[in-house]
Amino acid sequence: MLELAVLADDLTGGMIIASKLEAAGIACPLVTSTEEFLALPGDPTAVVLARKIRLVAPAEARLEAEAAAAAFIRRGAKTIFYKYSALFESTDQGNIGPIAEALLASTGAKRTIFCPAYIDRGLTLYKGNIFVGSTLLSETAKRFDPMTPATTSDVVAKLRRQTTWQVGLADHQMLTGEAAAIAAALEAQPEVPFWVMDAVDEADVAKIAAVTRDWPLVTGADSLPPAIIHDRRGRASAEPGSGRRLLPGVSGGEAVIAGSCGVATMAQLEAFAERRPVWRIELARDAEKEDLVDSIAAWAADRLPEGPVAIATTADPAGVAAAQAAFGREGASKRADRILGELAVRLRDLGVGKFVISGGETSGQVLKALDVGRLEVAAYDDLHGGYCYAPGARPASFVLKPGGLGDQQFLFNALHRLREAERQSAEG
Repeated sequence: MLELAVLADDLTGGMIIASKLEAAGIACPLVTSTEEFLALPGDPTAVVLARKIRLVAPAEARLEAEAAAAAFIRRGAKTIFYKYSALFESTDQGNIGPIAEALLASTGAKRTIFCPAYIDRGLTLYKGNIFVGSTLLSETAKRFDPMTPATTSDVVAKLRRQTTWQVGLADHQMLTGEAAAIAAALEAQPEVPFWVMDAVDEADVAKIAAVTRDWPLVTGADSLPPAIIHDRRGRASAEPGSGRRLLPGVSGGEAVIAGSCGVATMAQLEAFAERRPVWRIELARDAEKEDLVDSIAAWAADRLPEGPVAIATTADPAGVAAAQAAFGREGASKRADRILGELAVRLRDLGVGKFVISGGETSGQVLKALDVGRLEVAAYDDLHGGYCYAPGARPASFVLKPGGLGDQQFLFNALHRLREAERQSAEG
């Protein structure tokens, strides 16, 4: 039975969920379209459908959510889980509110909860506010994000800007009760369909999983899906093929593509540049050059025989500001995605089979450009859930990562894992 059908609003977020479920003993494929989802063989316990819907127009996001819900319901999903960032990444227009509205209407559910907790990484919710460790989200570097700046830590307030539906707060005090009592308290207010729910530790997450055990729709971040599966399966044995550290290996060249402007990604590129070549694209200066992609592809072709190369639109705040001044916030992002997607195809044509991609939006664009519809996912580990394999006529191996994750040596560690898988496959 399809116990949990996950709709993720970006690719790397979906990868983390699939990999955490793999680590929990669930063989969880990831797909990038409803067509691929409906074509999946067998009867999986959980599936992740990752769509690039975090920053699209709200009307488009609604249509995407409705299509996903229809496909999930067609295959008999018990619960739909809408996965967004633990940083509640969105704008005042959406898309968390509009997507949740569409899913609630599609499922016929009376209510759902919002819990963007990621306990493993110190992201908690208390009195409706997101904390990163002991710091309010709005007081972190996230407030400078070029696309979704954290102007507030208050999830209730932010969600109310995105919906006309009533939004309530189920605070930590409420969580001290039994699951049945919490569910009854929510049901006693039928006029409130949306509830933001505190969670400061794994015990809170487990309680929320119990509260929502039979709900058609649940929303949240990274901590909840494994808790939901554990609540429903208990100590059931691991499914065959789940929890792999190494996936099928792929031969060919190696490349890093970075679109994130996160501090971690910038540090990783600096470390990479000490040993291997990096082409840095300055969007304000380069984006309109007609020969840009050809020039970078020729540069890469000369260097790939000697080892991995990196191509990045990553920029510091000044570079981001210059690009947005030239093209607008959305225009700069679209240009970066288009350029990196075209380069991914050119790199594949040059024989690259192993990719490390930094940035959720960038990862989605690259896989779309490479026409990747289905991924096998490894168990969550020090690669932060991003290691995956795309089968097919032109197989490829990937490590996809959110821009803010990983230490300085992450890019080299990711490439090492892909080489290790290649060696294992070659040895049979």
